[in-house]
Amino acid sequence: MSEVASLSRQDAMRQLLAGIAEDLRAYAALQELLQQQFQAALRHKAAELGPVAQAISDLVDTMQARRALRVALVQRLVGPQGTMTQAFALLKNAAREKMEADWNTLEQAVIACKALSKRNGDLLVEQYTIMQRVLHGEEQIYAPA
Repeated sequence: MSEVASLSRQDAMRQLLAGIAEDLRAYAALQELLQQQFQAALRHKAAELGPVAQAISDLVDTMQARRALRVALVQRLVGPQGTMTQAFALLKNAAREKMEADWNTLEQAVIACKALSKRNGDLLVEQYTIMQRVLHGEEQIYAPA
């Protein structure tokens, strides 16, 4: 992220705003992938789970890199302890309002994806638990007397 330090403030802000727009698109794609994963798990389509999991992993890696860049850009704009709110305050009214709205939309997309991911994880764990019972039997079918 050393290249961030050499950016002008205007270029840093431009990259920050572009990254948020990219993440909005990425989270929409992530929601779709999480839906595909759920449907594949629900229908026991193991062959589909691997590629979807890989696509999710790749997308999350890309978003994580963008998040790290966003942190560096905010630090470039408003200092080491800078926040998005402080960075947005540098914008003029209309641009600030749009970016605050986009940031709120992004935060809601993160919450939605976390919920979908938990739902998928819960389903997969339940399926695994059931399969273990089927393959290996119950440890204690009857309660001790």
